[in-house]
Amino acid sequence: MHRIRGGLLLLIALILLVSPSTALAQNYSFEVPVQNVSVFVNSDGTLSLDYAITFANEPNADPIDIVDVGMPNYDYELYSISATIDGAPVDRIADSEYVSPGVEFHLGSNAIRPGQSGTLRVQVGVVRNALGPGSQEEAEPYASLVFTPSWFDSSLVRGKTNYTFSIILPPGVEPEQPRYHTPSGNWPGADEPASSYDDQNRVVYTWTADNADASTIYEFGASFPMALVPAEVVVATETPNSRSISIDTLFPFLCFGLITAFIVWGGIAGAKAAEKRKLQYMPPKIAVEGHGIKRGLTAVEAAILMEQPLDKVMSMILFSVLKKGAATVVTREPLKLEVVSPLPENLQPYEVDFCKAFETEDKAARRRELQSVTVGLVKSISEKMKGFSRKETIAYYTAIMEKAWAQVTAADTPEVKSETYEQVMEWTMLDKEWSGRTQQSFGPQPVFVPTWWWRFDPAMRPSGGGGGMAAASLPSMPSTSQGGSINLPKLPGSDFAASMVNGAQEFSASVVGNLTSFTDTITNKTNPVPKTTYTRSGGSGGGGRSCACACACAGCACACAGGGR
Repeated sequence: MHRIRGGLLLLIALILLVSPSTALAQNYSFEVPVQNVSVFVNSDGTLSLDYAITFANEPNADPIDIVDVGMPNYDYELYSISATIDGAPVDRIADSEYVSPGVEFHLGSNAIRPGQSGTLRVQVGVVRNALGPGSQEEAEPYASLVFTPSWFDSSLVRGKTNYTFSIILPPGVEPEQPRYHTPSGNWPGADEPASSYDDQNRVVYTWTADNADASTIYEFGASFPMALVPAEVVVATETPNSRSISIDTLFPFLCFGLITAFIVWGGIAGAKAAEKRKLQYMPPKIAVEGHGIKRGLTAVEAAILMEQPLDKVMSMILFSVLKKGAATVVTREPLKLEVVSPLPENLQPYEVDFCKAFETEDKAARRRELQSVTVGLVKSISEKMKGFSRKETIAYYTAIMEKAWAQVTAADTPEVKSETYEQVMEWTMLDKEWSGRTQQSFGPQPVFVPTWWWRFDPAMRPSGGGGGMAAASLPSMPSTSQGGSINLPKLPGSDFAASMVNGAQEFSASVVGNLTSFTDTITNKTNPVPKTTYTRSGGSGGGGRSCACACACAGCACACAGGGR
């Protein structure tokens, strides 16, 4: 989890000019029990802001009738701004006379009276030129957003605030790509945000604290690949870019064609995205990067971290429990496993649960048990990866996988190749091309099958008092079994590879069934598409006329003086 901070590029001071005579005549005092702020980074690089602030006016204070909210820059669209107070439309919205750049909201007859409470909701549809280039070195250029929500004059506001701040990243962000910025301003909540997907499959970072101060200047931020927004919207400062060509001149000619294209493309892309989303069972908080490699994972755990298809993961667990002598495949069709009792002590917790799932012969019940096993695995990996880099860890286990393949292909005798493959087989299965690469690696030369293979292939069963494996059912395979001591049967490498690959596919098809359906049930528990539980609003205000300040840029800070007028 890369914990990066946006650089201080620009200081914007938004100063409220206070009229002494009026200020002396007014008495403002209120609490802000709840403040929710959401910042949406749109695919065109603009921001949309959503505020909701609940005010509790003091009994002896003046009414809260006008609220000024500072804007990140002058490049906002006034027509895109709307507001309500306790659900009723705000009487008047205009450019602020006292906060520049900023907007003023006249509450009119819905002003918050002394001793009463009210929630102001402000939605800003379009803010341009609020993104800057990322300051950290990445494999590709990154865009950065740093945002300071509204705050209030400490002489006006009392008490603590239940504070929620969310950044919703642009569409298309992959789980391993985003970076969050550590909050500043003595943020009382956790540095690491909670991560989720919204109902549009966009990554959401959310910081929460129940003891924040509405008068404290907090700063939040996130970075993401610049390729997800138009390059021209990523600016070094808040100075708006000049535009020499207006899209309005081309709009009449492009409108119909674009609408048609978007309808067709949207239907196809939407279906593909929905299908892909069902297979994304790892929670996005895994992608909140830390530092260093998480060593000590098993091959199965590494496969989960890599978000490998779950039918392959089930096959990996099967081979592992067979190798450890915990179970034997009695029949492949219908699939039946005989589990030993007691179980070996060297099993992983997920292997124990896997074996228990096969105690029932009911396919539906067994599938539910295996889904529970996988949910537990995902949650376990999420805990183990806290503080570590997913990207670096995946690279580490990918290197182990490549080393395993190199050892197999370097073996120059059937005995050595067999022994090597038996030792590293689980790591080779991390390869996305495992099936093809397995058959390619063995080729036509003869190999000895693994010592545990008889537990997987019902055609082979141990004979003789000493156990082991015999080839009595395969006459073409030489065996010199005497008193239970045997030679391993030898097969053409390509036949063995095909047997292994086909066997794994048959097993996974039997226990998993439809992969998308099987995985979707797990995804709904480990990485659900969240209902919008955060309030897509926020705001700021104060008695009579108070100052609030919002700031968004490439690593900027805001200052705002509050007070009445």
